[in-house]
Amino acid sequence: MDKFRMIFQFLQSNQESFMNGICGIMALASAQMYSAFDFNCPCLPHYNLAYGLGILLVPPFILFLLGFVLNNNVSMLAEEWRRPQGQRGKDRAVLRYMFCSMAQRAMIAPVVWVSVTLLDGKCITCAFCTSVPVETLGNASHPSLSQGEMKRVLARIPCKEIYDGQELIANEVAIRYLRCISQALGWCFVLLMTTLAFLVRSLRPCFTQAAFLKSRYWSHYIDIERKLFDETCAEHARSFAKVCIQQFFEGMSTDLAAVRCHPPRKAPADAGEATEKLLGITDQGTMNMALKSWHRCKPPLHLHQPALRSGNGWAVEGQSPTLPPVPRRETVAYYSRV
Repeated sequence: MDKFRMIFQFLQSNQESFMNGICGIMALASAQMYSAFDFNCPCLPHYNLAYGLGILLVPPFILFLLGFVLNNNVSMLAEEWRRPQGQRGKDRAVLRYMFCSMAQRAMIAPVVWVSVTLLDGKCITCAFCTSVPVETLGNASHPSLSQGEMKRVLARIPCKEIYDGQELIANEVAIRYLRCISQALGWCFVLLMTTLAFLVRSLRPCFTQAAFLKSRYWSHYIDIERKLFDETCAEHARSFAKVCIQQFFEGMSTDLAAVRCHPPRKAPADAGEATEKLLGITDQGTMNMALKSWHRCKPPLHLHQPALRSGNGWAVEGQSPTLPPVPRRETVAYYSRV
């Protein structure tokens, strides 16, 4: 049990690395899922487009939502967004920073799925096989067919075993044409996502360094504050339960002593320490009121500390900087003699 607790504490302390690992695992899982997926194009004019685009777009959307579900900061973001104003204002820049950080991690698996799908070419071949330019790639001397018959024949291009339009256009020619377009789109998509990731991760802090540092600092603060609050509540609940159980057994001991005429046992030495950890909150109603107060009106971010002058010479606005102490006469005289 202690080993699992140590692992859990390690994952909590290294949450960013843990989430990056989860995103990497999801990306590999998405590629493995596509390779194991049995792609079966319906080869029907009215269903090919829906099936091909559905396989291309629906799984990435599910993986994107799954990336948010596996992120522990989603509930923290929702809580910070929905909490009352109280004595602490809300900074929309911090909320946007938190959301963008989660969205960047959640998009890794969908991007891998779309890239692998486009590079493979099956979805595009199934979805757009009825749009193959027969006049350019096919047999122009073939007897003309109606529009419905033409689409019915072209819709069977992904299905080699039932394709019967070799005289109209060769199956291999159409598949190679569509797969070439799909792979070109896939590499363009990879290039676009790589460039976008480079711009977001590298160039954004350069243009908005002060705002970026402020948003990152307060997002870390919100995360750490929530963890410390949960730890404090867990410690208080442990002390509360310990004192409650001790009082129960003390009452039972007193009742048994009264019946059997035996002196009651003394309370354990750590009972007072557990009572001190309760911080005066010793009943359910007071605890519920404290939790409700924390949600409705969090304390302001002002610790009332005096401003100290730093080596750079800056001080808090509205407060005079602290001047260095004046040297004593004896010290001045000593150094003047030296």
